[in-house]
Amino acid sequence: MEQTTMNIPVLALRGLTVFPGQNAGFDVEREISMLALNNAMEEGKEILLVTQRELAVTYPDEEDLYTLGTIGRVLQIIKTSDSSVRVLVHGQDKGRIRRLWQTRPFLQANVVKVEDDFPGKMTRRIEAIMRQTYAIFGEYREMVPDLPDEVIAKVLDCQDPGELANYIGYSVNLRPQDRQRILEELNPVKRLKLVNEILTHELDVISLEVEMEKKVRDRVGRVQKDMILREQVKVLQHELGEDGDDEIQEYSEKVQKLNVSEEIRKKLMKEVSRLAKQPYGSAEASVIRNYLDTCLEMPWGKETKERADVEKARAMLDKDHYGLTKVKERILEYIAVRQIHPQAKGKIICLVGPPGVGKTSIAISVAKAMNRKLYRISLGGVRDEADIRGHRKTYIGAMPGRIIDGLIHSGSMNPLLVLDEIDKLASDMRGDPASALLEVLDSEQNSSFRDHFLEIPVDLSRVMFITTANTTDTIPRPLLDRMEVIELGSYTDEEKVEIARQHLIPKQLKEHGLQKRQLSISDDALRSIISGYTRESGVRILERKIAAICRKAAMKIATEGVKKIAVTPADIKEFLGVVQYTDSEHMHQNEVGVVNGLAWTQVGGEILEVEVNVMDGTGKLELTGNLGTVMQESAKTALSCLRSRAGELGIEKDFYKTKDIHIHFPEGAVPKDGPSAGIAITTAMLSALTGKKVRKDVAMTGEVTLRGRVLPIGGLKEKTMAALRNGIETVIIPRENEKDLEEIDQTVRRKLRFVPVSRVEEVFSEALVSEGKKTAAQPEEMPLLAVQSCTARPDLRV
Repeated sequence: MEQTTMNIPVLALRGLTVFPGQNAGFDVEREISMLALNNAMEEGKEILLVTQRELAVTYPDEEDLYTLGTIGRVLQIIKTSDSSVRVLVHGQDKGRIRRLWQTRPFLQANVVKVEDDFPGKMTRRIEAIMRQTYAIFGEYREMVPDLPDEVIAKVLDCQDPGELANYIGYSVNLRPQDRQRILEELNPVKRLKLVNEILTHELDVISLEVEMEKKVRDRVGRVQKDMILREQVKVLQHELGEDGDDEIQEYSEKVQKLNVSEEIRKKLMKEVSRLAKQPYGSAEASVIRNYLDTCLEMPWGKETKERADVEKARAMLDKDHYGLTKVKERILEYIAVRQIHPQAKGKIICLVGPPGVGKTSIAISVAKAMNRKLYRISLGGVRDEADIRGHRKTYIGAMPGRIIDGLIHSGSMNPLLVLDEIDKLASDMRGDPASALLEVLDSEQNSSFRDHFLEIPVDLSRVMFITTANTTDTIPRPLLDRMEVIELGSYTDEEKVEIARQHLIPKQLKEHGLQKRQLSISDDALRSIISGYTRESGVRILERKIAAICRKAAMKIATEGVKKIAVTPADIKEFLGVVQYTDSEHMHQNEVGVVNGLAWTQVGGEILEVEVNVMDGTGKLELTGNLGTVMQESAKTALSCLRSRAGELGIEKDFYKTKDIHIHFPEGAVPKDGPSAGIAITTAMLSALTGKKVRKDVAMTGEVTLRGRVLPIGGLKEKTMAALRNGIETVIIPRENEKDLEEIDQTVRRKLRFVPVSRVEEVFSEALVSEGKKTAAQPEEMPLLAVQSCTARPDLRV
């Protein structure tokens, strides 16, 4: 029942609950608590001792406190340091907070005293509950032997259920929330039953802890017993002259036979000695064994006899690969150097090109040509430096890095290691694997490469490294500087036909169990497959299409008894289904405001149409077609370039005020970016403003400046191949790219007319149709038609 209210200071307790009748001592550090204690002492007031709900709160508010606490008096305050005091309080009555009316500088509340319910006279039921409490407390006393004697005596002497519950509540080590539950129960009998319930739970937890501790102690005892017995066996064997150190002897003999330097041999023998001193089943012994086994697996001093014959290597490379002249020449140059100077250091070559052009397969052919063991290491997605350098051997599950693993698996100290997808390396909190490769791929440093697991120098100077990548953009510059980059461009359609005829068709016939006499595919059929069913720089999809034809042919031979199948262009639809790529809808006639630009992606070049419409308006410039920032800036540059030449180009001088210009790049779902559409945008805008038509047989690429200069671009090879596929006859290129024509395939150079330009005026003169001006004559050989995918394409870079 509740009585009259009073306004008294409040002391918020963290992890502590004070009961009526209890003398409690504790330390106080918080300023708000010290001020509350001082106020109670100075004014002779009582103080409410209430528990906080959350220990972490420094300045509690009403919702941070339990509503029921204990009203007490401060008996003593002793200063223990500059920032803390030792307090002794005596709990008197229970009190409930009605309203916390002050939080600064200390807590004060309107508090009402709360009395326990009257338990009534002692009944048999109450006596039974109290006996149950004594029994449970007795079990607890046996589990916790360090319980003070005075606590035990006071519990056994207590005859009131409420006082018994209170005394156990603050004398036994309980959780703060359990003590608060006991304090808040106003019915003495129910409070005692709650104590029984909480004590029973504590007994269960303590029993479980004791059981687990016993199991751990037994397990440790068994291990120690095994160690003692094994040591005794060793002593007995030693006394009998039967040492039994066969394992140690075996390791010692193997280390002595290794073809290694004296420094490495001493290091390994030291590890063998450490192993001999370790107990047989210890964790350290397992670590040392793993280390020694790995070191002994290394192919120390073992090398394959290198074939340094240029002509044989040339024949082998030509047999396995069609084209790739630049790559083959560089490999043959390296072999020639090895033929003259066998002790030359290994070189690091980086093959860069789109997927499917033969980067990894050329590395395999190089290994065969040079008679080197091959091991391929895929670096795509590698994020951990330990993948390259290995883990420290003290870690659980430690192992050497991929470089050392490659030497072990190849069984040679001079293999060819292919580091595939080096541009896909990643980095995170575990380290930067690209930085770890700096030492590996530096011919001046890798003669003493140290793996974290082995911790001994390993000579990688005899290893030949070939790395592959789709682009150099994501390779860190210091790493790129250590490699000789050789670019592999896209294959022309004629090269794909030759590759299919010489390599892909024989390979697929063999894999599908077919003979040459059973299935033949004509060159025209191959061209139809290339143009209608593939869109790629390499030949992977082409190989899959040939495999599909082989499967269909095998089905016909097996089920219909057909003896021979000859595939022609007319049969392609039957074998491969509906054409996946259709003829592109670029200009079929000279048009106003439409220009053939050129772009390139990871899978090759593309024709990129630029459309411009001019309408009466207020001078707005509209750009559509999913354009990147650089491309939008190119359009603005083109507009300013035309404004500055409006008079000489025959354009109204105030067109930028009276006309709205809309520039659009078709296929809006495909992102496009880059500066080299500049001259195409400028030409299309001039055509739309003057009404002059643009030649349909002309395509162009080049960056434009405000002064009308034409700057060089990249991806010329892929762009010119796209022009040839799309029936273009004339390609306008920047004059500074004229030197790059040497890199373009002879077939493309023979069938296209290239016009190098340095000014936009030259572009206008070549691309715009004047009265009486005719387009260039048709070439004798018609180029292949363009194809356009029905599916999503990669981002276009112009």
